Amino acid sequence: QVQLVESGGGLVQAGGSLRLSCAASGRTFSSYGMGWFRRAPGKEREIVAAISQSVITHYRESVKGRFTISRDNAKNTVYLQMNSLKPEDSAVYYCAIARGFFATIRSDDYDYWGQGTQVTVSS
Repeated sequence: QVQLVESGGGLVQAGGSLRLSCAASGRTFSSYGMGWFRRAPGKEREIVAAISQSVITHYRESVKGRFTISRDNAKNTVYLQMNSLKPEDSAVYYCAIARGFFATIRSDDYDYWGQGTQVTVSS
């Protein structure tokens, strides 16, 4: 059974940083793409960043230059380093594992999701 467990969320002031972690189990982690999504109140879930098996990355435009996705296959963990946080980054952040090795921005391409971790950025 695949499990994804996020951690690292919290409350931070605008301009601050947080690092989210997502520990995966139940699948050969190194063979699959991973993604971070977020959902703010009243809004639809949106892709934040994705990373492929071969460490190709994709970012939504609004986080480019501020967020970095990375993975540590030895630890079965994917990270999201978030710098220069803005109030509009506030949301519940979810990690997900893709159905294949690719980095994809489509939520339908992911088949397992974590429970989410809250990120709140105060102004």
